[in-house]
Amino acid sequence: MNACILVIEDDATGRETLAEALGERGYGVRTAADGAAGLAIMDTEHVDLVITDLMMPGVDGMQVLERAAPYCPVILVTAHGTVDTAVQAMKRGAFDFVTKPVHLPHVYALVERALQVRAMAAENEQLRTRVAAEYAFDRIIGRAAAMHGVFQQIRQVAPTDTTVCILGESGTGKELVANAIHQHSRRAAMPFIKVNCAAISESLLESELFGHEKGSFTGAIKQRKGRFELADGGTLLMDEIAEMSPALQSKLLRVLQEQTFERVGGAATITVDVRVLVATNADLRERIKAGTFREDLFYRVSVFPIQVPPLRARRDDIPLLADYFLRQRAAAMGKVLGGITPAALAALTHYDWPGNVRQLENAIERACVMAPAGQNIDCAQLPPEVLQPISPISPIGPITPAPAAAALPVAAPVAPAAPRLPVATMDELEKMAIEQALLRCNGNRSQTARALKIGAKTLYRKIEKYGITL
Repeated sequence: MNACILVIEDDATGRETLAEALGERGYGVRTAADGAAGLAIMDTEHVDLVITDLMMPGVDGMQVLERAAPYCPVILVTAHGTVDTAVQAMKRGAFDFVTKPVHLPHVYALVERALQVRAMAAENEQLRTRVAAEYAFDRIIGRAAAMHGVFQQIRQVAPTDTTVCILGESGTGKELVANAIHQHSRRAAMPFIKVNCAAISESLLESELFGHEKGSFTGAIKQRKGRFELADGGTLLMDEIAEMSPALQSKLLRVLQEQTFERVGGAATITVDVRVLVATNADLRERIKAGTFREDLFYRVSVFPIQVPPLRARRDDIPLLADYFLRQRAAAMGKVLGGITPAALAALTHYDWPGNVRQLENAIERACVMAPAGQNIDCAQLPPEVLQPISPISPIGPITPAPAAAALPVAAPVAPAAPRLPVATMDELEKMAIEQALLRCNGNRSQTARALKIGAKTLYRKIEKYGITL
């Protein structure tokens, strides 16, 4: 279906000239002689793009913009004397403007770009909706078996007030897990407060957690509530809990057991109702052996452990995550990008990602910045450390899912560096390319075949061959 463009112009000659020119380029065109007539068309018909004169009697271009901008892009046509007004209109949501006399090639380029941005926004929304429905729990994206285990544990523990210990390497999404637990708990309408125990010096962390009274130390010019008081009725996430000093660990243990504490420099006992979640990338049992973490606190915070697997243990999720981040970042940049080439996707899938999902997200954002508009992301746009030789001989071996989180009361020790994984066959590269294209086309196989430039029968045969279930 060709895009429908609405041209609103009170000058009959200009209106018909522009409408005829756009019609000759294959667009469906509707015209209106004034703003009121244009708004009437928008109320009753589907419109993909509006081109409107800025200065018109009655309903002017700014009023048209106000009504149309939330639903479709608007290009303003303005005389040279009103360029400043047009610039202001762009700040209020107009896609762009052209000056009279209209230069048709410039209009054609703007129209094409506006429709591309609209299509990309629609595709991004479809992808977001599909990912949310099929592969995500809140903002946690994954289809690997290990992630489904995490989702199930979140559903089980969220309705309770049980203390949860979220374990995993940096960048795996521990904070997202904590947020999901809070959002699915009876405390969802109450505060969700976070504190990073490693980011605050020991001398200030006690005050940050429990608050202080005026004059309790140099610089305490007024009473201050701590994170526990701010989280009263809600949830408190204590990230990097292994970095707390033993003295503070002792005070935290009391709070967890009794839900009471005193502010620094205060004598009054304060009672709170707080659900505590803790997170760490450390092996707490090793910290206990080293004498830096209290064993009694360990048993108190590890009532319900959830182990978030590293990205290298859920490689099936890499194409899904990479495509999601691509659409998200490209949309934020207002940039149209095609996708990720099979070679680049193979490189992403084989890399070990020591920084996990956060590192992958940053790599895709960098690639979006470097990739030319309208092109696919290729290996040239990936960070150098991601690239490694890929042999076309040996297939990828099976990837063992991470053990169930309930069986891991502490973070597993870091294993010795594994040998470089065997690399992808051409069949595996082809399968990944088809899966990615199906995601981009929202599962529409006819569109996917056209995108891949293969016949529909060929696509169906390959889907069956590779057992693709998207």
